[in-house]
Amino acid sequence: MTTVCLSAGHTETGNVRRCNEDAILVREDLGLWVVADGIGGHTAGGYASARIVERLGALTRSGDVSDFISAIEDSLQQVNAELRAAAAAQQVDVIGSTVALLVHAPAFMLCGWVGDSRVYVHEEGELTQLTRDHVYDEPCDITHAGALCAPAAGAGVLTRAVGVEPTLFVDWAVARSRPGMQFLLCSDGINKELSDAELAGACRESHSPQQLVDHLVALSLGRRGRDNISAVIVRLEAT
Repeated sequence: MTTVCLSAGHTETGNVRRCNEDAILVREDLGLWVVADGIGGHTAGGYASARIVERLGALTRSGDVSDFISAIEDSLQQVNAELRAAAAAQQVDVIGSTVALLVHAPAFMLCGWVGDSRVYVHEEGELTQLTRDHVYDEPCDITHAGALCAPAAGAGVLTRAVGVEPTLFVDWAVARSRPGMQFLLCSDGINKELSDAELAGACRESHSPQQLVDHLVALSLGRRGRDNISAVIVRLEAT
């Protein structure tokens, strides 16, 4: 028995923002899926997320999974340096992006992330968040607007993003790989509008990956839709 990945993704501007600073990558041939959420405001954030997706989408995969992970980390570090240089050249505080990614290997799935874009796994009716948001609930020096100021009381702010610090640290988690498992990658435009319970309920329904993506986006737009909205679904099936 072999396991195949069926996937779909969609990114949407939302109801409030004027432009979409999110970017997604769906590459079943590479076993790689990505959601990036730009920070820095308007075209700067969109540039940052697009650079991540472009660079990762240009990778090839011929060696073992450890070589591929090393190539991913090298690419993100290169983008990190590019974004810092761009911010310095434009004399702005931050041009950056979060990133959440999923890599398929025969025996397991690898989840990597920087920032607060998320990866969930749904299995046997239960939804589990694999990532841990890089946010802090006290004044910090990074916000989604790129400003260096204290947030409103109770608001979480990013503590890590691509394009901020000279050295980029990517966190990784390992999940099982077996038929019936389903993974959701999303920007915070999804989890700002939908609770984990609502996400789990949607994942339990008998949707194709594309139908589930469309359903999650429609639900988020039906709420306030305050941010850009991006979702990628990866489903493992036996052949």
